[in-house]
Amino acid sequence: MFLESVAFILGTTLMYATPLLYAALGGTVSENAGVVNIGLEGMMTFGAFVGAAVGYFLQDAWLGFVAAGVAGGLLALLHAVACVTFKANQVVSGIALNFIGPGISLFCSRLLFDGATQTLALPLDAKISRPLNGVFPQNGFWDMVLNQYATVYVGFFLAGVLWFVLYRTRLGLRLRAVGEHPRAADTLGIDVDRLKYLAVVSGGVLAGFGGAAMSVAVVSRFSATLICGQGFIALAAMIFGKWKPQGAAAACLLFGAAQGLVVFMGRADMQRLLPVPSQLLAMIPFILTLAILVGFVGKAVAPAADGIPYEKDAA
Repeated sequence: MFLESVAFILGTTLMYATPLLYAALGGTVSENAGVVNIGLEGMMTFGAFVGAAVGYFLQDAWLGFVAAGVAGGLLALLHAVACVTFKANQVVSGIALNFIGPGISLFCSRLLFDGATQTLALPLDAKISRPLNGVFPQNGFWDMVLNQYATVYVGFFLAGVLWFVLYRTRLGLRLRAVGEHPRAADTLGIDVDRLKYLAVVSGGVLAGFGGAAMSVAVVSRFSATLICGQGFIALAAMIFGKWKPQGAAAACLLFGAAQGLVVFMGRADMQRLLPVPSQLLAMIPFILTLAILVGFVGKAVAPAADGIPYEKDAA
């Protein structure tokens, strides 16, 4: 019973940490290039809708997943145009995206699904596959922990790739230079605006993937409340992870564990042993987010030029 409970919580942790991980990585790459991105919630929501809708109409979850990345990238392109080209306030632009993303999603959902605010469900055989299904004895410890959707493995693989790009390649060095000292990078001949565009749009693609990881893997459809705060938790994970891919991954696992605990405590057998109101359980991830931000945000230092528009011709 104890091992079964541990395996259930670990498996649920991986499943719920993955959408957060994609979005947190998106925020990390954007902010390492000096562009604040608090629009992750809007990008995730739009990505979740596009992923579910394309997956449903084409009956292929992977095409939906890719389309969700494109959708997130397009919203991020708006953010880049506003913040990089027109030097708009990056926080205000991000807030606008958090309204635009859900707004477009609900409008398109009503348009395509006969007035409904949720998409029709993908058939089970059209969902994202589980590559390790059948490898371990069914309902055994390792089966419960590692029999995950492919998006889980892709997400952690991308975390490693992003770490390698940021800290082991010339492109990563230039991205971080733009986020720390854009003037110095400019004097060395680096195209600051181009790199900021690249980072912001790449971040949007990752956030779109995060939304699709919810709508075509964890569940099989989009609904108005599917994302509901996940983008903000991913933002907190990025800050808690000190703007580093490995830190963001660890923070997402922590938040995923909180969600796993919520699901575990909500099971019928646990409710009989320890009845806790579902409303109180649902608050746990958000209370944890607040506690971590209050306790750790003061010790985290963002890239020096994060959120500061770069004026090439300024003195």
